[in-house]
Amino acid sequence: MNATLLLCDAAVIADSKLFILGGGWSLIGPGPAPMAIAIKVDVDFNVVSEEHHWELFLEETNGEAVILETADGPRPVEVRGDFRVAVPEGNPAESATPINMAINLGPLPLAPGRSYMWRMTINGHSDANWTAFFSTRPMPEFPVDGLTFQ
Repeated sequence: MNATLLLCDAAVIADSKLFILGGGWSLIGPGPAPMAIAIKVDVDFNVVSEEHHWELFLEETNGEAVILETADGPRPVEVRGDFRVAVPEGNPAESATPINMAINLGPLPLAPGRSYMWRMTINGHSDANWTAFFSTRPMPEFPVDGLTFQ
């Protein structure tokens, strides 16, 4: 299996196609901003009809989980789900079958001036290429429109 992750402002699936708005960024903030992860997974022909479990973990670049305060207390930022792929009619034998996913998130209160990555696993397996790195801008030290940032 192979997975490709792309950071974007928003993503949607329609007619099995992935539609991306504001894709390919790697720098946001410094304040909370909505984000989405557009994902394309190429499922190997020999496992297409099986159930697959995927997970996304938001981590600092040192590999530590990003923990945010929630109503239930501190929690790591994680997204997970399952998929099963049917071979499309006319798909050549022994070729991978793609599945697209669009994960849209609300604004996350991430620390300014830091680097992060989304790391994906499928069936408990991860690959160094199944990541999407990004950074948050540092907080400005000057007034903006009469406001001073601390």
